[in-house]
Amino acid sequence: MKTLTLFLSLTASMPLFAQVYTPPTQPTQAPTQQPATDNGTAAKPKDPASPYGQEIPMLDPSAETVTVGGVTIPLGDNRLLKARFEKYLNQPPESDAEAKAYRQTIADILQTISPLRGKPPNLKEAFLQLPRASAYPGDANLCSSLAESVYMALLAKKDSKQLTDLNASIEIEKNAIIREADWAARNDKDGTLGQTKAPGGGGANGAPAGGNKPAQSSGSGANSLKYKETLRRITEIEALKKTNILKTEAQTIRTKTQYQVNMIQWFAQRRYEHVLMAARFYNQIWKDGDTTLMIDKNSDVSKLFSDSLGVSPTVSSLDSLSNEAIREVDKYIEAFNHLLGQNELHSASQRLMEAYALGEYLSPVATLPLEKKRRVALYVRDLHELYGALQARDYVRGKTLSDQLKLAAKDFPSSKVDSLISGYTLASDLAIEDAKAHLLARNSEKAEEKITKAAQIWPTNPKLTEFRTLVSNSGAIVTARNDFDRLLSEGNYREIAKRQYEFAPAIQGDATREDAFKQIMQNLLAIETALGKATEFSRVGQNYSAWEQLADIRLQFPDDPKLGRELELLTPKVADFTLALDKASQFESRNPKQTGSALTWFLKARSIYPQSRQAEKGIQRFLDEILPES
Repeated sequence: MKTLTLFLSLTASMPLFAQVYTPPTQPTQAPTQQPATDNGTAAKPKDPASPYGQEIPMLDPSAETVTVGGVTIPLGDNRLLKARFEKYLNQPPESDAEAKAYRQTIADILQTISPLRGKPPNLKEAFLQLPRASAYPGDANLCSSLAESVYMALLAKKDSKQLTDLNASIEIEKNAIIREADWAARNDKDGTLGQTKAPGGGGANGAPAGGNKPAQSSGSGANSLKYKETLRRITEIEALKKTNILKTEAQTIRTKTQYQVNMIQWFAQRRYEHVLMAARFYNQIWKDGDTTLMIDKNSDVSKLFSDSLGVSPTVSSLDSLSNEAIREVDKYIEAFNHLLGQNELHSASQRLMEAYALGEYLSPVATLPLEKKRRVALYVRDLHELYGALQARDYVRGKTLSDQLKLAAKDFPSSKVDSLISGYTLASDLAIEDAKAHLLARNSEKAEEKITKAAQIWPTNPKLTEFRTLVSNSGAIVTARNDFDRLLSEGNYREIAKRQYEFAPAIQGDATREDAFKQIMQNLLAIETALGKATEFSRVGQNYSAWEQLADIRLQFPDDPKLGRELELLTPKVADFTLALDKASQFESRNPKQTGSALTWFLKARSIYPQSRQAEKGIQRFLDEILPES
């Protein structure tokens, strides 16, 4: 229906031309039209399985952990760590006077409470320095939290001492009661002690009979109510002592647990200096030798130690690991400075990333000069861009970035990048070549499959454009367009009209071809109309009218073969009429013009066919010439 509508619009009424198609005075080359469907770059959201993997030398730690002394410490969200690392690379070092004073205060606290200094550790002096350290913004008030933990621990320890003193005073009371009860049990006797009575009753004058026995009394000695009350009081005192002991132990455990929670949290935050301070305060507050961390054995913190070291976590182990982490950071920064001096930026950036991930708050990391960090920042930026380009399968951009990184860092591991780019580009090129072979073999399904694979492997492959051009040049639309041009150049307008429904959509949008198509279709429509009328005249025996109908249109379109054949078929039937017209034309065209003879033959032609338009026109021309109106 759409094609029919186009055809009708193209065959609207237009002025007639001297031939079926009249080319423009200055023909312009028709712009090449692209096919409606591009099978070469069909994008699909599906991410194909990589035949080579995603092995990219990228400063992108995927484990999100760091190991110190055999203990694996989780670093949290890796994307957050990368963002913080990039921020660190672009911020100035913490080397102002305030930062130096803060670090000196931390060192003084550690020294004041250290058991290795020349005199005993001074808990009070170290405690008083904590508020000064907490005033530095970079401390994040952690020293203030440590001071509060130490203060609460000392209060709890004071309460425990009071309970211990109470138990001691209760013990004194209990011992005094026991001594008094023992003396009473030994010395408190009945007044009739030593008298006897007869077992069977009294004799004469009340004398005992049947033998003498010691007198017994339930109100004295061990049988007295006072003695029983003493025993009850001793039991009560023992229960009170045990209750106080349980309170002391519970308070100690609760206070230690709260203190240790802060230590573990600071260790997880990689605030190793605060862990060291807390551990040394801990050893000065509780001198019972119990340093086991009171945490759930199934917790993640417990598993960090038990799975890695096979031992239960202790305050000493946190202290040791913190010292180890500080030493490792120093070594990382030392290696970083050496590698940077050798222009080995790739390894240097990795060592700096490891140092930052392990101890971003430590002095060697925080005081690193900005110019050194900026060199790493620029390298890491290009590295991330390379990673993004390869992930997006933009291998042209990836090759450019790889070459830049090779120049920037002599240790850049380019072999994986180069092999990846070479593998993918080769696979895409081979798939395109296979698609071309299938296209030439007219196996469109296989060609589509191969070109889709090539586009998935390398969407920006320049050869995809070449394949698109090949498709455009070999497609049905372009084939039809080429046929139209060939038929137009040959003047085979009847064939164009025969294939009009094939050519109409193929040339749509091409102004030059559309104009030619319109002329051809309108003029052929005029010719076919004249032929139809001539056929009808012949059918009713009016051959002169039929011939003259075709002769008139023949003057406009002398190159139409069908029109010429129909005229040839009618000519023998109207030979006398055509002979008279031909003679009249010959005398009219002579020089000098034979007016009389020409007019005579026109009159003869009209006598043969009185309704002849051609004869009437010839006669009228001569009358206008012989008898002008003037």
